[in-house]
Amino acid sequence: MTVEVWSDYACPFCYIGEKRLERALAEVGEKISVAFKSFELDPAAPKVVTSSTTERFAVKYGLTLADAAERIEQISRMGRAEGIDFRYAETKYTNTFDALRLTKFAQAHGHDEIVTKFFDAYFTRNLELSDHAVLKKISAECDLDASEVDEILRGDRYAEDVRADEMQAAYMGINAVPYFVVGRHGLSGAQPVEVLKRAITDALTEDVGGMACGVDGCNFEGW
Repeated sequence: MTVEVWSDYACPFCYIGEKRLERALAEVGEKISVAFKSFELDPAAPKVVTSSTTERFAVKYGLTLADAAERIEQISRMGRAEGIDFRYAETKYTNTFDALRLTKFAQAHGHDEIVTKFFDAYFTRNLELSDHAVLKKISAECDLDASEVDEILRGDRYAEDVRADEMQAAYMGINAVPYFVVGRHGLSGAQPVEVLKRAITDALTEDVGGMACGVDGCNFEGW
């Protein structure tokens, strides 16, 4: 079974949700793969830092700087409760498209660890995920081929893969992340570990149906 997760590296709840899913999978103890799906919260986000996270938060949600800082700290506390050295206030908000493209490349070569590394780079190390030097360094930590990484960053490889994920999300009515697809069911938001475990356990015991054919092809289950 594969759990699909639509996510963006600039989303604090996505990192929290990823950690909770990691715990849920460990506690279930079954061999289950995770497919990271791209979802840009702000495709027009700048490639350079233009304001602090507190300032941006205050403007976006109509808060005072003090209230924005407190809201950000509340989210950081949620992250720290999951074992993350969460530093949301110091994040450097920039475009994540290239990071998402590199994620597709990494996953195609079996390096799923890049997802956690990019989240950590953004929320703990407070690096700019639009900075190609940062992306190359993290890619090297995942043993990805440096020449291919450089070629990807200089071109548009894997752009269509990212867009395909986003088109699929739109088709499915997904308008907020994280969003988990577990078996036949969708879960929106950074769900508690117990909710994720229950969804995974239920999916593992679902009746997928017997042999039948439909407009999308045939199901040979049980043959």
